[in-house]
Parts: sequence; C-alpha cells; structure tokens
Amino acid sequence: MARKIYCQATSKWLELPDFCQRIVSFSPSVSESIIQMGLGDILKGISVYCVHPSEKIREGRYIVGSYASYKKDVIQKINPDLIFTTTGYQLEFARKLSDTYPVYAVRLPLTVSDLISTCVEVGIVCGYYQNSFDLQKRLLSSLAQYVNQDDVSIKEKIKVYVEIDLGGPVTFGAYSYITDALNFVGFENIFGNFPAEWLKPEPDFVRQNEPDVIIYEPKMFRKSRDIQKIKESLISRFGDLKAIRNNRVFVTPGIYDFLAHHGPSFIYRVFPFLVEIRQKLLLDSI
Repeated sequence: MARKIYCQATSKWLELPDFCQRIVSFSPSVSESIIQMGLGDILKGISVYCVHPSEKIREGRYIVGSYASYKKDVIQKINPDLIFTTTGYQLEFARKLSDTYPVYAVRLPLTVSDLISTCVEVGIVCGYYQNSFDLQKRLLSSLAQYVNQDDVSIKEKIKVYVEIDLGGPVTFGAYSYITDALNFVGFENIFGNFPAEWLKPEPDFVRQNEPDVIIYEPKMFRKSRDIQKIKESLISRFGDLKAIRNNRVFVTPGIYDFLAHHGPSFIYRVFPFLVEIRQKLLLDSI
C-alpha cells in the first residue's frame, strides 16, 4: 500500500512504499541519520560529501554526485524509492531533480531542537517510525545533560566568534543551530542577533565586538590545521584581537565538516567539544 508524503520545498506529493528499501541521499546529515537509525541497508547511494559517521559509509554504496550535480546512469541503476536533499543551497537542485525522481528536501535546521527534528523526520518519511522515535530518544537524552539553567557558569556568557571556511569566510546569525548550540553551553555569538542563518563577517564589526574566543573550522578535506597560519590569517583581516593574543583560538577536529554538519553526531561530538572549551576557559580564569 502506497503512502502519500507532501514535500513543501518542491510542492509535490510523493507516493512511497510503506517501507522504503532503496534510498539515495545527497545530504551528509540525512545519510548519517539513516545509519544512526540502524537502516544502513536501505541507503544505496550517497554524495561524495557523505562521510559521517565515518568514511566506512562509502563501503558498498554508489557515489551518486555532489551537492548540486548527479550521475544519471548511477541513479537509474539504483532505481530509488526516494531521494533526499536539503533545502538552502540544494533547493533549486532538489526542485530540478524532482521533475524526474521522487525527491524529499529536508529543511535546514534553525535550532538544536530543530536539528533533532530533521534527523528524525528522515526515518518517518522512509516509513520506519520506531527507528525514528528511538533515535529521537537517544539524541534528547544526550542533549539533556547540557540543559541546566541553574548552572551559574552558564549564565556568565563568553563572547565568541565562529568562522567556517566554505570557500570563503562564513559566520552565523540568529537563524542557526550553531548559534543555538553556543548559547546552550554559555557562549554568546557576537553575530547572534543578526537576522540571518549565515553571513560574511564584517571585519569592523568583529573588531568592535572583540570576542573572548574564536572557533575556526577549516575548509572540508583540508588536512592543514596549522594554528599559527590560521592566526596569521585572522590577524590579517581583523587585527590583533585579544582572543588571538590570549591563545583562545580553537580549531575544530578532523578534516571533515564539524560545526557545519547537522546530523546526529552534532549532538554527540560538537557539544562535548564546546563544553571542553568552556571548561578550559573557566579554569584559566581561576
């Protein structure tokens, strides 16, 4: 019996089997969500950027394309029940693809709770409701340890500037799960009141709002994590900020997207990373 699912991004109804068996994902967060729900067998094709929870995700799966391009012959070979993309940068790609294939575009999350919701949404759309609810419980349980409004240290906000190299410097405003996560653990994003998801950082604004901490994410796949070169690059644009003078520039781990990844591992990996930075700063202030 076919199920009907409406995709708001493409304005189309999809007729899907009760349980999708052949899934293609152009979204790293969707691919990881499917794996984390124990549904790896149904994930037949992924994009070149799908590397979470590890590179092993590529084993036994077709590489179908990148963010906005696809291999028609490979997709036809898979004959997918459903193709996942995201909105945002993939929206036009999703709409074009939906003219030929059953496409569901998952919205980009605005908050941490929205991030969990979008991860769970993937399983529901595929028809695996219990797997979805189980993932939700695990993510909420992991997140719960960071929600403590009685913690005095959390109320003492530390100003932070976040930058991700997405082919150029990008930072994040109020409509971002990254800003929300920072707020959870006691940071105040200096761009947190800008009504935007992401934006190009204005050097004068960064200088005027002098962050206590800088968190920097290099471009995906870039192996160099030379902190001195990163500091020199920051100084060339912003000047000698106190965060740089005080050695409070923190680089995200690994060569893959970290803060920029909005799959389940954001809860499992990013929160401990942010808390570790926060605790280090508190110890340094004693």
